[in-house]
Amino acid sequence: MPRILTFQVPDKKRVPIALMSIKGIGKSIASSICKNLSIKENLYMKDLTKSQLKKITIYIKKHLIIGQKLDSLIVSNIRTLVKISSYRGFRHIKGLPVNGQRTKTNSKTARKLNRKR
Repeated sequence: MPRILTFQVPDKKRVPIALMSIKGIGKSIASSICKNLSIKENLYMKDLTKSQLKKITIYIKKHLIIGQKLDSLIVSNIRTLVKISSYRGFRHIKGLPVNGQRTKTNSKTARKLNRKR
């Protein structure tokens, strides 16, 4: 299995699908990586050369935020929302849906867990 940065990437899958196993890289970003580096999307990871793997690694380092950096960025953004006392911050504190979803019929588990005992 090839390693890209700190992630084990499956070698029996096509390049865009294998890149999607890295946290922070989705379908569109994986296909854009292949397009920008002129790597055919129907190639398998085991068929890539070391230079192509190195190009992918350098591209990801230079242009994307992935893995633990992404997690810490998300947590810091949530802390900022809580700190400035925004509506979304209060919803995060209470453990309720943040993006305007209804709570009368949905998110029953969240409401159960946050009930005062």
